[in-house]
Amino acid sequence: MTNSLGIDKDPKDTRVVVAMSGGVDSSVTAALLHEEGYDVIGITLQLFDYGNAVARPGTCCAGQDIYDARRVADSLGFPHYVLDYEDRFREDVMGDFADTYLAGATPIPCVRCNQTVKFRDLIQRAKELEAEVLETGHYVQRIDGAKKAELHRGAMDLKDQSYFLFATTQEQLDYLRFPLGGMSKDETRIEAERLGLAVADKPDSQDICFVPDGDYAAVVRKMRPDAVEPGDIVDQEGTVLGPHDGIINYTIGQRRGLNIGGGDPLYVLKLEPASNRVVVGPKEALLQEHVTISGVNWLGDEPLGAEVLEVTVKLRSMTPLLPATVCGVGEGAEVTLHSAYAGIAPGQACVFYQGDRMLGGGWIER
Repeated sequence: MTNSLGIDKDPKDTRVVVAMSGGVDSSVTAALLHEEGYDVIGITLQLFDYGNAVARPGTCCAGQDIYDARRVADSLGFPHYVLDYEDRFREDVMGDFADTYLAGATPIPCVRCNQTVKFRDLIQRAKELEAEVLETGHYVQRIDGAKKAELHRGAMDLKDQSYFLFATTQEQLDYLRFPLGGMSKDETRIEAERLGLAVADKPDSQDICFVPDGDYAAVVRKMRPDAVEPGDIVDQEGTVLGPHDGIINYTIGQRRGLNIGGGDPLYVLKLEPASNRVVVGPKEALLQEHVTISGVNWLGDEPLGAEVLEVTVKLRSMTPLLPATVCGVGEGAEVTLHSAYAGIAPGQACVFYQGDRMLGGGWIER
């Protein structure tokens, strides 16, 4: 007998660990499994200080969210555990966030979080608990392909989270399940109401969980107080146009907040941490066709080699899919866009697709 997870066991004999953030998505994931009769264990990761996080709305994996996850588990009658991963999160995610900004790049902490504490560490713990799979509430689809498990975009484009999961390895994908990938958020909330979950109307988490009020620079200053230094804003010829109080306050493509007077609109073209300069220029100077990628994770059926592949790519989580080609170069890749695109930022991810299938991705280099 093959159950709904593709495992030859009765659901009651199939242990499943669910990563429960305290939000509606992971709560519905756990509740649906419990309704099917699976042996469900909920795990919530405490990622930053409970006391400081209790009153903050729109977070995940802290204070109120831990309480909400436990409340769902208790109401349905399955075990729930809280694991203190604060030290790992501070080192692997928050530390990387600060160092990436100081290096003149724009980090994506949600990718680092999935790559480290949420998948690497939590999968290990799930296996120690003798679970057959780890389930999450991400809006992506895991499909059994002709050769192996494949990762596809979520059915609803606005909720698709595949960009943030590009670093998922094949071994991890074999162990993971994403039951909400074919649903819309409205459908998830309807299910939460049907299942009687107290979090059915809970708002979605917003922005980065450890960045209060979206003030990224304040977090970097707090973590690396001696590393933020003032410098010059210069044009492409090196002429000084004005001062800045730290390159952490700028990102590629930024126009507002430069405070360098009138004239034609200027955009941030480049950040130079060695000289502590912010280079600005006209919008057309942002256009690029060629992108160098490092740290590539590849999920395609065949290895990524020198042969040029036709793909579409995402260069930021909210940008459209762009037609391009990709080929492997050493441990990295070279991407050539069919049309030049503005605002490609080092530190962001470039994620590769063929149709709805996500083939992997890597980090955009300078």
